[in-house]
Amino acid sequence: MKIACIGSGAIGGLVAGYLKNKDIDVSLTGHNAAVLAIREKGLEISGVRGNLKLKIDTLEKLKSNPDLAILATKTQDLKEALKENLENIKDSLILTTQNGIQADNLAAEFVPKRNIISSIVMFGSTSLEPGKITHNFEGSWIIGKIFSPNDEAVTKVSALLNNIFPVTVADNIRGMKYLKIFVNANNCIPAILGLSMQEAFSDIDISSISIAIWKEGLEVIKKSGINLVSLPDFPIERVTKLASLPTKEAAKIYSGIILGLSKEPLYGSILQSIKRGKTSEIDYINGEFVHLAKINKLSAPLNEKLVEMVHAVEQTKKFFAKSDLIEAVKELVS
Repeated sequence: MKIACIGSGAIGGLVAGYLKNKDIDVSLTGHNAAVLAIREKGLEISGVRGNLKLKIDTLEKLKSNPDLAILATKTQDLKEALKENLENIKDSLILTTQNGIQADNLAAEFVPKRNIISSIVMFGSTSLEPGKITHNFEGSWIIGKIFSPNDEAVTKVSALLNNIFPVTVADNIRGMKYLKIFVNANNCIPAILGLSMQEAFSDIDISSISIAIWKEGLEVIKKSGINLVSLPDFPIERVTKLASLPTKEAAKIYSGIILGLSKEPLYGSILQSIKRGKTSEIDYINGEFVHLAKINKLSAPLNEKLVEMVHAVEQTKKFFAKSDLIEAVKELVS
């Protein structure tokens, strides 16, 4: 298959690099700064699999028609990327990789639903500089159709991606994508503080906010009638059991989990966007809890406050102190 990765950041760059390293026909699109950096210096990947530097065909927009287009921009940039490349991908298989659950619906505004395969990325990577990717930790890649039953196209894409990551084909990927929101929901905290995840969550009071996010999110999901489905590397019980414990006790456990994830500093996807001067995907992560609460006449005040604070950081370029964050949400964390 001829592959195009649309988006050259943490996920797009990593995937394209690993595919290229397996001699698979792949191209990469990105913004001008990334294109220039990769053309001049090559794509540089470091992290859990060692160091890799390679040349890869990198463009600002596609010039040919791929068999498979892997959409690896952030959700908030997806429409623009689809518009720019639509002429070349309107008949391609489309693989979404975005956090949250809205990417497939956005893609369906441009391409046929039958061509869309949804996915959930469970491996972790960071990109704070154009053309440089850090692969922080390993994980599986979950794929499946969200608008129709899985078919031969899913099998074909699964076999391809299995060259670089272990792939799981899911029959109910929608329920899994809702659970993945919980995996990503605490990324808002390092983004508010301007810290790595390890720096943020070494503080038990800060980790307590994470547990409160999960507790509120679970209540909203339950009352909205949504059934969560376990992820291969992340069972539902990891959320529900911690959420059932006293907050401080759960926070100590959560802190230990985060501190053991990666030797390299971890910057969640939200903070990575902010550090690059971009708007973040907060409205599609914690904002999804807020959205569900509103349409079901519920409330999600903690997540609503955290979304507001992330937007404040985006607009002012100033981070909050830990004490300011704790004070702002103290009435919402129990």
